[in-house]
Amino acid sequence: MDDGGIQEEPPTAAVAARPLVATRSGGSRSTRWVNGSEVDSSESGTRSLGDDRSVRLSVDEDASSAGGPLSRASSGAFRRRLGKRPKRMDSLDVESMSVSGAHGHSSKDISFLSTAAMAFQTLGVVYGDMGTSPLYVFSDVFSKVPIKSEVEILGALSLVMYTIALIPFAKYVFIVLKANDNGEGGTFALYSLICRYAKVSLLPNQQRVDEDISSFRLKLPSPELQRALSVKECLENNPLFKSILLFLVLMGTSMVIGDGILTPSMSVMSAVSGLQGRIPGFDTDAVVIVSVLFLVLLFSVQRFGTGKVGFMFAPILALWFLNLGSIGIYNMVKYDISVVRAFNPVYIYLFFKTNGIKAWSALGGCVLCITGAEAMFADLGHFSVKSIQVAFTAVVFPCLLIAYMGQAAYLMRYPFAVERIFYDSVPEILFWPVFVIATLAAMIASQAMISATFSCIKQAMALGCFPRIKVIHTSKRVMGQIYIPVMNWFLMVMCILIVATFRSTNDIANAYGIAEVGVMMVSTALVTLVMLLIWQTNLFLVLCFPIIFGAVEFVYLTAVLSKIQEGGWLPLAFSSLFLCIMYTWNYGSVLKYQSEMRGKISLDFILDLGATLGTVRVPGIGLVYNELVQGIPSIFGHLLVTLPAMHSTIVFICIKYVPVPYVPLEERFLFRRVGHKDYHMFRCVARYGYKDVRKEDHGFFEHLLVESLEKFLRKEAQEIALEASTMVVERDDVSVVSDIPSSPADAGDLHVPLLSAQRFGDDSLMSGTEGNAPLPPSSSITEEDPSLEYELEALREAIASGFTYLLAHGDVRARKESFFTKKFVINYFYAFLRRNCRAGTATLKVPHSNIMRVGMTYMV
Repeated sequence: MDDGGIQEEPPTAAVAARPLVATRSGGSRSTRWVNGSEVDSSESGTRSLGDDRSVRLSVDEDASSAGGPLSRASSGAFRRRLGKRPKRMDSLDVESMSVSGAHGHSSKDISFLSTAAMAFQTLGVVYGDMGTSPLYVFSDVFSKVPIKSEVEILGALSLVMYTIALIPFAKYVFIVLKANDNGEGGTFALYSLICRYAKVSLLPNQQRVDEDISSFRLKLPSPELQRALSVKECLENNPLFKSILLFLVLMGTSMVIGDGILTPSMSVMSAVSGLQGRIPGFDTDAVVIVSVLFLVLLFSVQRFGTGKVGFMFAPILALWFLNLGSIGIYNMVKYDISVVRAFNPVYIYLFFKTNGIKAWSALGGCVLCITGAEAMFADLGHFSVKSIQVAFTAVVFPCLLIAYMGQAAYLMRYPFAVERIFYDSVPEILFWPVFVIATLAAMIASQAMISATFSCIKQAMALGCFPRIKVIHTSKRVMGQIYIPVMNWFLMVMCILIVATFRSTNDIANAYGIAEVGVMMVSTALVTLVMLLIWQTNLFLVLCFPIIFGAVEFVYLTAVLSKIQEGGWLPLAFSSLFLCIMYTWNYGSVLKYQSEMRGKISLDFILDLGATLGTVRVPGIGLVYNELVQGIPSIFGHLLVTLPAMHSTIVFICIKYVPVPYVPLEERFLFRRVGHKDYHMFRCVARYGYKDVRKEDHGFFEHLLVESLEKFLRKEAQEIALEASTMVVERDDVSVVSDIPSSPADAGDLHVPLLSAQRFGDDSLMSGTEGNAPLPPSSSITEEDPSLEYELEALREAIASGFTYLLAHGDVRARKESFFTKKFVINYFYAFLRRNCRAGTATLKVPHSNIMRVGMTYMV
């Protein structure tokens, strides 16, 4: 028997406690004690397969086997057979591996032309914010440090050049982009990646079968690297670390939202301010009015979706970067080519030596040159790593450097033109074309941040960190294009108030950049954890990453925090508001889930009621929605007490988001039978990724559900028939038994054909599987097992009678003995969010005539 198998004692000692031995892929062993009659799915053993992949064996608390409860006689035979073979696999485990070829993880290489095309498209989506920074960087820097000599100009230029080279180029392009989650980037992607390698999620709904999703792509840390295992154990066993990690993720997300409020105001107003001095009488009031009109127009067209105008984004930004480079070269050649001396970092030292505290304050303006750098990682899901790297290296980086060098060359000749440096440095004949392109580029940059805000809100909702609000999908082809009306109008009102209140780009710049630097520091911390836990990087390199980049970002953070009294409090206030909302919602959701876990109904109670459940069974399918992945929810007990009749088929549905971007449609549903066959009760786990789109209506959802349920019933019948045929073979004489392979993992075991043929597709991965007898065809199984045809016919009759959605209308209250803080947060703040968020029925898109609600109160 393999070391990883679960040793089953003879029937007389089946209930005695015994050690369960699990073997890691690298050979280390751990022993745990479990009850002999049942193994909980969370205490699963592991059998090594020799290729760093493992199969965990588990049995859920409410199903004695995948095919349903066995009689006492067959149960004894089943246990005797398990004395020499590994334990039967859980039905969810088997079902999760039923997708043929789903776990190969093969990725096609993208051609050079496709990479070049995507690199061109990134200009319009990823680099809009960073590309418009030459509009206001130098004007803000030199508002703090007056120009007295060339040292100030060359020092500020050197600061800008090395900031762009260090943060976006060195950190994001070469390091952070590699820490993606199956091609998805952003704060939540890093969090989900960490959650897959360590159980750090505060919501205890993790299941082993989630690792079989084809997009999981899990490589467990090697036992030889004890550092990675120590970090994993430390994260899993310390609730404080889990809370700190979640707090970092929520703080980074809230800062992205705060940045999304300031970016449209700053970009649009900077572009419009170019009209001052060109049009007589165009004063500050006119700039504010025109900026407000542009903002209203910008937010009004959001409901049409970015796809309607997205085709023009990349050409406009490409033309914008071409203008930046061309004008920069023109200014360098015409005014002062010697600004290339700024490549010498000694000018940074001279800049600080000459200006002292003013130079440190000017760093708050210098950081504006890298605003939007986080978008390189956040928008990774729409493109590829190579395309973003190519676009930044070949186009964005050189054009931005040349643009800043050209402005510095102009300042060497005209040092008093700092307030309107960008437009003053543009040749007279090109002013109006450049103004139009700059305005369009500013609106595109704003569009990118608005879309990023929508995506962050949607991901936070998926991971249970934000109240449910209405999400509209604006594209039938591109699922990532969404529109959130409430957030859209909130952002518009806030942007108009900011423009009308500050009335100057320099004043807005004081508030701009704090959120960006905060997000960068959060990403630095999370990527450092990824390097420790997943990449298993050399410890020296791991320490260098936060020391170098974290130190630079911390210096910039101290500089921008000095602007709090000048307007920097604004993004912090917005970020704090959204942080409180997200953390409170997650806190209340976790307490509610734990309350449901404590109140779940025992299976013995249901079995005592009998197949009628103590009531009348009427035709139809009842879909009981709950959040539990195990056990029978307490809402079902309320239904039995409240309703005079119960549906002939009952399905407990749990909508669950797993830490992967997308779950393939064929891997969406997992089923398990609850009770005996004549109960007609099932549990279903509907799994979604945090970027999956729940766009299907209830009819399509019901069709997928029934189709998956029928597949589950047929597969269950196949396993029972195979089990029966194997038992008959074992009772025959030796000559018949000799035809069966003698390996513990032979064809007689229930789960081997599913494992060898459907999950791995490689006979070499499991010893003794060659020559296995094929699975009996479904037609012969139907003839031998008439109960399958009877159950399918009963299911069809239930479908014809219709579906009823049974939902809990829950009220969450803190217990009387709770502290005042908890009572205030749960009874008032969390209750307020629950009352004003979107109802679950609206998310399900189900007609009200098909819904039945049961009032419940959860005491947390």
